[in-house]
This record gives sequence, C-alpha cells and structure tokens, in this order.
Amino acid sequence: MSDTVSFGYEDIDASEKTGRVGEIFSSVAAKYDIMNDAMSGGMHRLWKDRFVKRVKPQPGEQILDMAGGTGDIAFRMAERGASVTVSDINQDMLDVGIERAMDRGIDGLVWSRQNAEELSFSSRTFDAYTIVFGIRNVTFIDKALREAHRVLKFGGRFYCMEFSQTDWPGFKEVYDLYSHQLMPKIGKAIANDEDSYRYLAESIRRFPKPPEFEAMIRNAGFENTRVEKILGGAVNIHSGWKV
Repeated sequence: MSDTVSFGYEDIDASEKTGRVGEIFSSVAAKYDIMNDAMSGGMHRLWKDRFVKRVKPQPGEQILDMAGGTGDIAFRMAERGASVTVSDINQDMLDVGIERAMDRGIDGLVWSRQNAEELSFSSRTFDAYTIVFGIRNVTFIDKALREAHRVLKFGGRFYCMEFSQTDWPGFKEVYDLYSHQLMPKIGKAIANDEDSYRYLAESIRRFPKPPEFEAMIRNAGFENTRVEKILGGAVNIHSGWKV
C-alpha cells in the first residue's frame, strides 16, 4: 500500500505531491512577491525582518536558506555579511530570485536547486539552516528536518517560519474567512490563479500545530527548541540547535 500525504484538503499518493507543488510554484513564481504583499498587507516584510533578527547571521557564516527561491530571506542575511546558499526545489522560483539579485546588484549568493528531503551537501557544512513558508509544502517533513540536522555543524541552529492556525478568539474566524474566501480571489485577480492560492490556504490548515511541529523538530535531533508566536500563532518562528 502506497503512502498518502496531504495536498491542501486532498489526500494524494505521496509520489504525486512534489510534482503538484512544483506546478503551483511554477505558476505563481512571477507574481509571488506581489502576492505576498497583497495577501499580508505588507506584513510579511516585518515578519521576515523579525525572523532574520532571530537568526542573527554573522559575517563569514555559511547559511543554507532552503525553499528560499525569490531571495527575500537570503538578501537580508547577506546584508549582515553571511555567505548564503539559496536552495529551492523549483527552478522557476530560483530564476526569479537570481533576476531580483541582479536587479539589486546583490552578488556572492550561491543558487542551488535542491530537494529538502535529499540535500546534496556534505554533513556538517552550515552554521545555520533557514526555511520560511516552505516546509509545509514538503512531502515528508520528517525527512527534511533530518536533512537539516545532518547538514548543520555541531552548534548550528535551525530556524523555520511557517503559517499555522491562530488561537486568538475573534481573529480566528476572520482569519479563516480571509484565507478560504478572499485569498483565492486575490490570487485570481493578481496572478490569474485561484486554484494555487486555494491550495496554499488549505495547506496551512493541514500543517501540524506548533506543539506537534516542535515535537517533530526535537525528534529530528534538535535541542533547546522554541516557538515564537506571531498573531496568536497565525505565524510561528520555530528554532532548535544541533548540539
């Protein structure tokens, strides 16, 4: 019997998910950053600033930014002097990031197409591993977490920012209505792609809640795990250390 995994509210054969997620991100790549602004009212920029502040990139550090396609996190970390490898499974997303880096005159980044579940990097290569709004799209999250642990040096840190469900009374209902009803319509208006943004909203609902995901991070071998909630857990910054 083959494994099934979630794809939005669907349960599909595990072998199909990587391809179907790939189609979505190829479809939205060109409008991805405009859509992020539209859907979050620009707040995603503040969340990303806060995230990088928690990571504390240092000059000379080697950092792997996984699912970092369009470069938003990598650009911020490179500004602080870190040597950043930007990886994504989707070449269309990487191409957008490379073009944005060229437009901004940012060089020195390494761009590498990678599957988070099977990284080609040697063990104990990086000082930090970051993944922002990407891990819920991975087919087998536990494999990706183990790979993150493997490629980190001892003393290395893992940082992940991901959406989840808010526990703020009142806001929860508004958030549900927004993500299920309005987000797909915004996707249709701006990116001419309603289905992809419906999937992205649904994938948030199927993603493990913060305590469950924190347990997965610990099970991958990380210590001193922590969850920092934003907007009552609508967005969470997860962290852990390889010791």
